[in-house]
Amino acid sequence: MPHHSQSRRDFIAKISAATALSTLPFSGYSFSGKAEEFITTETQFGKIKGQRIDGVNIFKGVPYGGKLSGERRFRRPAPLENWIGVKDTLTLGPPAIQNPRRGEPDPSEDCLFLNVWTPANDGKKRAVMFYSHGGGYVGGSGGAGGQDGANLARNFDVVVVQTNHRLGLMGFLYLDELGGADYAGSGNMGVADIALGLKWVNENISNFSGDPNNVMIFGESGGGGKTSCLYAMPEAAPYFNKCSIESGPGVRMLSTDRAARTTAHVLKELGLSESNWRKILEVPAPTLLEIQSKIPTVPPFQPNDGLKDQEPIWGFGPVVDGKVLPHHPFDPKATETSRNKPLLVGWNEDEHTFFAWQQKDIEPFSMDFEGIKGRLSTEFGENSDRLITTYRKARPNASAPDIYVAIKSINMMGLGSIEIAEKKAQQQAAPVYLYNFGYKSNMKIPGTEYEMGTPHAMDISFKFNNEVPPKEGEAPRMGFGGSKPDRFQASHNFAELWTNFAKTGKPSAENAPEWPAYNLSERATMRIDAKCEVIEDRFSAELATWREIGKL
Repeated sequence: MPHHSQSRRDFIAKISAATALSTLPFSGYSFSGKAEEFITTETQFGKIKGQRIDGVNIFKGVPYGGKLSGERRFRRPAPLENWIGVKDTLTLGPPAIQNPRRGEPDPSEDCLFLNVWTPANDGKKRAVMFYSHGGGYVGGSGGAGGQDGANLARNFDVVVVQTNHRLGLMGFLYLDELGGADYAGSGNMGVADIALGLKWVNENISNFSGDPNNVMIFGESGGGGKTSCLYAMPEAAPYFNKCSIESGPGVRMLSTDRAARTTAHVLKELGLSESNWRKILEVPAPTLLEIQSKIPTVPPFQPNDGLKDQEPIWGFGPVVDGKVLPHHPFDPKATETSRNKPLLVGWNEDEHTFFAWQQKDIEPFSMDFEGIKGRLSTEFGENSDRLITTYRKARPNASAPDIYVAIKSINMMGLGSIEIAEKKAQQQAAPVYLYNFGYKSNMKIPGTEYEMGTPHAMDISFKFNNEVPPKEGEAPRMGFGGSKPDRFQASHNFAELWTNFAKTGKPSAENAPEWPAYNLSERATMRIDAKCEVIEDRFSAELATWREIGKL
């Protein structure tokens, strides 16, 4: 199957979006509550104290790894040391090095903290949902508001865990060839941290009434890419049982050649040579963050490892290093590491509207078909006409902006998701389930009369069941989900499908039809909305054209 790639413009769009995820307007629920009581429990490193709020036991800022700064920079963390007495875990731990985040502690190199939401510490064995946050590979945290795990825990009787882990240059600077054995796997420390968090879950989650033998990993956007890597990582494999990749299909990751080129560029920016590279260990973190900010932060992950002298530097992300990440997650085929683990994969129908909003790029929403052809030709060249013709025939009532959004969105997140579903189905092992999130928000892109529809990242608050009616006395919030009351049912459907998948390995919901596994004949896709439906061979005409032009 041919590889598809994305234009530089799309990746620059994602870069600006990466840090914006922390400030999204989410709606419908309270971000805080009054502690009913304090809860104490054991971990292998010592006792911790959390708090019960609105019927959920919450532990924030729980250490799961040791020191990362100083001599541990770019390496495996120091072992976490036991503590004496009871450690308060009542507030978020610091996120990884990035720009400051609203409502969170200052970022820190020493960022290995996680958060746990559980209905009760009562000895039951509940399914565990282990989430990796979005923000590309450079931003975000396990404490972002829209992904608060309390409603999932309370309403669906599961345990939710989210980590902070290294990001950007700190998490993905490839030093294997310069540093030797001590820096083996350095280009993947960001995802190795997450694997360490999974190991912590395996060894400790029973104390939070979670079942260490029933763990689902999931993630959105950059978190989907990280989750794709975990699905292919031997060191993560013993610690999870099923997986969901959401609007972040990680079909392939960086080659060592590309990663080494980025490393050489960083050293040059610092005035360092390969012989004295170790001086980077002394460079203050803010200086490294400043250098990182000058480099595009979403790699292109192209299959061809042949480099050209004039190619740009493309930044930081997981590296196929033959060690931590032995091979691409889904190239040339689905990973054998997780062949027996069920998989969910999919995307939002209108991904592009988020990036347009972030870039303040409103021009396409007043264009005619000639105008969008000009726009698309910079990316698809002579194939633009062919794509527009196909989409207009398949969607005769769609406007020019509708066609533009549809083409951009599926190219950005849909084609990779379909590629993953097809390769997993070809494996003929554990089932794979393909979805489209399609609930339409009536929030308009600022400066236009065009509604957001189902933008990138809107699924976060929906799948965490954080689109719920406001409590008595609370003013309703309007965010990506818009203001229509049926958003609450769409959120419940999404959350129920995901939590039942976590519990059983098969996604199901009371108000949704049975969801068949994806195969290469019927190609069943669940469209998630206030009313869910299964659609066979969805987008068949459009996908035929994408295949013909070599994008799928």
